[in-house]
Amino acid sequence: VQLQASGGGLVQAGGSLRLSCVASGRTFSNYIMGWFRQAPGKEREFVAAIHRGTGTPDYTDPVKGRSTISRDNAKNTVYLQMNSLKPEDTAVYYCAAVYPRGISYFYAHNYDYWGQGTLVTVSS
Repeated sequence: VQLQASGGGLVQAGGSLRLSCVASGRTFSNYIMGWFRQAPGKEREFVAAIHRGTGTPDYTDPVKGRSTISRDNAKNTVYLQMNSLKPEDTAVYYCAAVYPRGISYFYAHNYDYWGQGTLVTVSS
């Protein structure tokens, strides 16, 4: 699977962004899709994931209530809508895909494929 993320940019605190990630190469609908982020000097951390069949989402606590992950299997695209952005949301955001096989989707090292990342900068 090849993943292409986009939608990052510079936004003021309290603003919104929608990140997109387009997949190609394999059957997108077979994969759990995740978003991770990595701030300067920090490890890559889980942000959100969405199941392949049910579309059930899951979020890390810092973004819960402010972000929505969704997917459009017909368009091979996963989205991350982020609202009420805070300076601490500043990071490079990565989309990733994992084929479900009984492993946790919270951990970056479990993912099979990664996009190139898109930078989100939130100014105070």
